Amino acid sequence: MLPMGAPKIVLLTIAALGLAGAAVGALVVFGGLYNVAATVQHTQPVYSLLETAMHQSVRMRARNIEPPPLGDERLVMRGAACFRDKCVQCHGAPGVAQGDIGKSMQPLPGPLVDARRHWKPRELYWVTKHGIKMSGMPAWEYRLSEEELWSVVAFLDRLPDMTPQQYAEAARMEVASAQGAATGSACGAAPSPLPVRVGDADRGKRALHQYACNACHTIPGVTSSSPHVGPPLAGIAGRSLIAGKLANTPDNMVHWLRHTKEVDPLTAMPELGVTERDARDIAAYLATLR
Repeated sequence: MLPMGAPKIVLLTIAALGLAGAAVGALVVFGGLYNVAATVQHTQPVYSLLETAMHQSVRMRARNIEPPPLGDERLVMRGAACFRDKCVQCHGAPGVAQGDIGKSMQPLPGPLVDARRHWKPRELYWVTKHGIKMSGMPAWEYRLSEEELWSVVAFLDRLPDMTPQQYAEAARMEVASAQGAATGSACGAAPSPLPVRVGDADRGKRALHQYACNACHTIPGVTSSSPHVGPPLAGIAGRSLIAGKLANTPDNMVHWLRHTKEVDPLTAMPELGVTERDARDIAAYLATLR
């Protein structure tokens, strides 16, 4: 049996250790002790912790995704073009080195020739679509169609079996076919127009940071560093005019988001290549900011 007062001593010890841990964490954060320079690697414990957390997070969130058939040769070749255009600069390819951006990042975005050994197709799809925070891996949900996202997965499944010569040929084949009537457009080109639909405010909230709107605007519900470049968007739904030019209606907001220079040739707000669907979703979210 434990002596009288032992439980109290155990609880006090745990509390003291917790406070000490919190104090050390606060010192590291607010004292600037952890070196965030990309010229210095993470320590191995930090790297392993982040990698484990990332793998477990992806596996949990991808567990219910059902992959389509991935053996179609056309899909694989489409994926080769997407990989060449969007992925090689950071990950390299058989016989192709990473670009300077990929080489200089921490953690290092290594080659994907062994991706199928570490990830299931549904997990590769999730990572490609949603990206990974604090790693440099972007989310491609707003840049690639569903078919293109799965084509990248199909290509990654084939990649370990490719020689450098076969990879180069696959990339060239898609370049040639993209100029003909069979495919008609390069990877990531604007999709065919969708029918007008009601905007999805939740998706629009995500689109705001995927188009980097929070780099210039403070937006309620969207994390940022409180920039002072463009006007804050709090209360934008209650404003009568958009950019001082257009009546504040959903359709006009869509037009403004897509064609800023048409509305105001002197505006400093750039055209960001926002698709019709994404603009309608963003407009739906902005309409909630009263």
